[in-house]
Amino acid sequence: MIDYSTLPHHKILCIDMKSFYASCSAVMLGLDPLDCYIAIVGDKERQGSVVLAASPKLKKEFGIKTGSRLFEVPKDDPRVQIVEPKMATYLRISTEITRVFNRYVPKEAIHVYSVDESFIKVDEVLHLWGDARTIAEKIKNDIEREFQLPCTIGIGPNMLLAKLCLDLEAKKTWIAEWTYEDVQTKLWKVSPLREMWGIGRRVEKTLNGMGIFTVGQLARHDLDILEKKFGIMGNQLYHHAWGVDLSDLGAPIIEGQISFGKSQILLRDYKDEEEIKHVILEMCEEVARRARTRRKAGRTVSLGVGYSQDEFGGGFHRARTIKQPTNVTMELYRVCLELFYEHYNGKTVRQISISLGNIVDDCELQLDLFDLGAYKRRELGYVVDSVRRRFGPGSLLRAVSYTSGGTAKHRATLVGGHKM
Repeated sequence: MIDYSTLPHHKILCIDMKSFYASCSAVMLGLDPLDCYIAIVGDKERQGSVVLAASPKLKKEFGIKTGSRLFEVPKDDPRVQIVEPKMATYLRISTEITRVFNRYVPKEAIHVYSVDESFIKVDEVLHLWGDARTIAEKIKNDIEREFQLPCTIGIGPNMLLAKLCLDLEAKKTWIAEWTYEDVQTKLWKVSPLREMWGIGRRVEKTLNGMGIFTVGQLARHDLDILEKKFGIMGNQLYHHAWGVDLSDLGAPIIEGQISFGKSQILLRDYKDEEEIKHVILEMCEEVARRARTRRKAGRTVSLGVGYSQDEFGGGFHRARTIKQPTNVTMELYRVCLELFYEHYNGKTVRQISISLGNIVDDCELQLDLFDLGAYKRRELGYVVDSVRRRFGPGSLLRAVSYTSGGTAKHRATLVGGHKM
């Protein structure tokens, strides 16, 4: 048993804007976000284009959700509207919503988790505004009155339980609050395991193979066995099943899951091997940049390649761990090429994903007498990043980005990977 009396008892709100992109577009069209049928699609001209967001009614009545494809959206129903994203507008609205939070708490008590989700710690302002639920209701009402946008709010004693409360209850009741006393009655009955935030399909499959199918079974499992199987993440899984989270506001809740990655669904099928390699190089550059932005480096490089539907799908996903951690573009590219040559079978490619894991701080470099240029290559990446931050992502591109297979030149004109 966990002694909850020794744990933090904060009042943390996890606020989620309901179907944010779809709701924003609905308001812009003069529609009620909760009573319309809108799909936000990356490119209306491509039937395989991904649905970025769907309004609640479109999700409920037609089963269209984020990740669905344009061809799945019913075209014969006059109520359904297909809209292309306006990312710059969405980001401006998100910023204005954050200003609403700032009316109730100082900036340091706000953690923007994503464009449509934030955590707010209200411990220090309870004497000003009332209890946590009252503050949640005030924020919800302000957002609805000023932006006509719906939101749901989960309240918990830590970030983890606030997020779980949001996902598992508040999204059905608009506002809900969990305490440590709710862990066994509400969290432990959750099944399948992937419904618990922080557990993906791969981890769920491994846990199922260990005879663990509910969060309660995970909480009662032998901690030593979980740590032996998953390492530090096993310890985190066990304690999260008990609702324990000691992370500070804004810190990553699951430390073992930190990685830097990029996935791209290509605008067309790629058959030429050289073109595929050009895209891989561009993506390695982006992954390396994301790691450098956080002053991190990694030792495990992963490459995923998805084949076209014309090839009946399929593909491969492989990873390789190298001796020295890196965030240098060409070193990532070298490892990705090794994986590509070993597993690519010549089929038409439509999706590529690259990630860098096994992350460490980029604060030291192991010198090698046979590689005297390592330090310069490392620093060159940071110099290139500084140029792009000052003059824009398209100010400095590799030559491959100007070839027919390159995508970086086009993507530099987008916001969040989509039209502004």
